Order: sequence, then structure tokens, then C-alpha cells
Amino acid sequence: MQETRRLILEILRKRGYATVDEIVEALRQLREDDITPVTVRHHLGRLLEEDLVTTPQLRRRTSPGRPQYVYTLSHKAREQFPSNYQNLVSGLLVALRNQLPPEGVNVILEGVADQWADQAAIPDLPMFERMNLAVLYLTQQGYEAEWEIASNGYILHTLNCPYHAIAEREQALCDMDIRLIATLLNVVPRRLSHIIEGDQTCSYLIPEAVEAQ
Repeated sequence: MQETRRLILEILRKRGYATVDEIVEALRQLREDDITPVTVRHHLGRLLEEDLVTTPQLRRRTSPGRPQYVYTLSHKAREQFPSNYQNLVSGLLVALRNQLPPEGVNVILEGVADQWADQAAIPDLPMFERMNLAVLYLTQQGYEAEWEIASNGYILHTLNCPYHAIAEREQALCDMDIRLIATLLNVVPRRLSHIIEGDQTCSYLIPEAVEAQ
């Protein structure tokens, strides 16, 4: 792979997400040259074509200025980095089930979901903005997430399952996802489709009246 694009992927892997300007700054520190935002956008375009970065998501600004778009690694790109998390998580779940009753395992996984939601730190905003921030956070965690307006609220889609191989035999992980989404958005979602059952996405109805635009 071209060296600059490899470095961009490494920057995104370490940071989780970054804007073009943040990538430019990081590359200048790594390479000690004067790479430009135009050049970085070109490389990001190539990485997007190769499905190694996700479509940029709008990041809400806390000060006036041009909109900021952030890039993250795609699921395909994450799989290219060394990882043994699937075996680790599977082993931990087996150990937990050997030591605890089913409800005890569920309590632990709910606690994990709550910790992740705390990390996201989504403020009390209108649901339209909370959906944007939730999708951005989920994307950072390896989900390929997006959302759309529905007649009776919103629909959140995750186009992949970051732990598909484990979830096929550990339904509790799917329940953990629901807990995470509920805590991120402060509303209980209803699952509409399920990858484990053969659907193309895991989709959730977020029930709320559509806000006037």
C-alpha cells in the first residue's frame, strides 16, 4: 500500500476518528514535511474507494466555523490489523457462564454497555443531534452505522456486526447492543431486523415524533 495511505490508516486506528486537518497535522509530525489538506483528501478518497475508511460523518462544532467531517476506519480496515479479541471475548464469556448464573452474565454485559455509553458522553440534545452523535460513536467502535427518519420516529441501522462470529452463539451480545443504543439515546429501541437471523442489517426503531425541520 502507498506509504501515506498506510500512515493515514494507522492514525485513524490510534485516534478512532479524525478530521482532514487533524490527519494533516499528524502526518506532518510523522513525516516532517508540508503535506497539504488537498493531498490528504486525495488519499482519503482512494481509501474510501477501497472501503478502508467510512463515509465522512458530520461532527457537531462547539464554536462557529465551517462544518467538520470526521473519518474512521471501516470494518474491513480494522480486520487487517492484528487482533485476537474474538478468542479473548469468547473465552471470557465461557468463563463467566461457568461461574455465574445467566442473569449474572447479563448484568455484567449491561454494565459494559453502560460504560461505553458513559464514554460517548452524549449531551441532552434534540434527538436529531443525538442520533448523529450516536452513529459517530458506534462507527468509532467498529459498527458501520447510519440512521434515517421514519414516520414514527427514527431508524438506526448497523450494517455489520463487530463480533458476528461470537454473537451467533452468544445472544447476550445482541442484547448488550440494545442496552447500549438505549443508553446512548435515552430511549428503548425496538429491533426491526437482525443480522444473526439472516437479515442484511441490525435495525432499530427509535420511537419519537419526528421533529420539525
